[in-house]
Amino acid sequence: MINVPEYKLKKWFSIACVWETVSCVLLFLVAMPIKYQFGYILPMPFAGCFHGFWFTAYLVLLVKVRKIYNFDDEDFIFFIMYSFIPFATLAVHKKISNK
Repeated sequence: MINVPEYKLKKWFSIACVWETVSCVLLFLVAMPIKYQFGYILPMPFAGCFHGFWFTAYLVLLVKVRKIYNFDDEDFIFFIMYSFIPFATLAVHKKISNK
């Protein structure tokens, strides 16, 4: 297994929190309205893949940074649930930016 320094994991987790929200905005507020209002489906696969990448990155990195940030079980479960609520990963970003 690759040993990644803690500061890099923290940096990438913070980036994943923000980009997961940005990708959600692009998917829900740009690509989906274009598809359903105008019938133009080209942006959907790109926005969907972009969002899927950052969603997955957030979850994988969350597991990796759990011990670094000393998340208890309750916080960890809530942070997993936040990944399924649009724009909620910004709350996680705010919480970890204080540490």
